[in-house]
Amino acid sequence: MKKILIGTHNKGKFKEIAYLLPKKLKKISPILLNIKSPKETGKSFTSNARLKARYFSKFVDYPVISDDSGLCVKALRDKPGIYSARLAKKNGGFLNAMKIILKKMKKEKNRAATFVCCLSFKDKKKIVSVEGRLKGTISFKILGKKGFGYDPIFIPLNKKITFGQMSKSKKIKMDHRFIAFKKLRKKIKI
Repeated sequence: MKKILIGTHNKGKFKEIAYLLPKKLKKISPILLNIKSPKETGKSFTSNARLKARYFSKFVDYPVISDDSGLCVKALRDKPGIYSARLAKKNGGFLNAMKIILKKMKKEKNRAATFVCCLSFKDKKKIVSVEGRLKGTISFKILGKKGFGYDPIFIPLNKKITFGQMSKSKKIKMDHRFIAFKKLRKKIKI
């Protein structure tokens, strides 16, 4: 069975990427191999995803897929953006991070937001990166217990509920990670 390392310590991301990858692949977590995460020093989703793919590939002799993703809120000048996970870490988790965003958005009429995911795939020959974007809006309160991260405050365009209220099977077939993965499959054979 062919192996692939999914370069993330985020259990939610790991599950979503593993679900998108073909069943025939054995999905390996860096946690299982005791590999720590690299420092994210990139200035964009793409540079961080590539940095992670290169870093994790040093530890294994099979392909690596890594992800950098986040929530860009228009009224907050596209923040938290690449700092989405760090905002949560700094404030004791995603629940507190969502509360901070909602507080900042209290008087905002423009609630437009975009979920961005960059996936990087690296094997011995090359590194390929793609980006998936999904537009939506920020809800007025935290809604739903499904999903992970900022899912409970993000309502995708033309939908009436947040990702946090949506079934996993529905969310996984339309979110930013799915959009990126579809692009990746056109560029590489997995």
